[in-house]
Amino acid sequence: MMMETYWVYVLELMDGRRYTGHTNNLERRRQEHQTGRSPFTRKTQMKRLLYFEQYDTRSEAMKREKFLKSGNGRAWLQQRLAEQSA
Repeated sequence: MMMETYWVYVLELMDGRRYTGHTNNLERRRQEHQTGRSPFTRKTQMKRLLYFEQYDTRSEAMKREKFLKSGNGRAWLQQRLAEQSA
């Protein structure tokens, strides 16, 4: 039996905001955001895929998504992105 892979991802939007979500198909979901097939990014287009992580279960991905949406998670991500660009 093949295990499904889940992804947590963060998009940078054209207006400077970020969108955090999870999916079992990162490429398909990115396309949905780019082509306006996602309600949130229909109004404000996606600029780029900013960050992503892979998980073995949907439960793990959902927990991580929830963390990244929290104040501590946003601070962690900001620090991580700063380190990557340094």
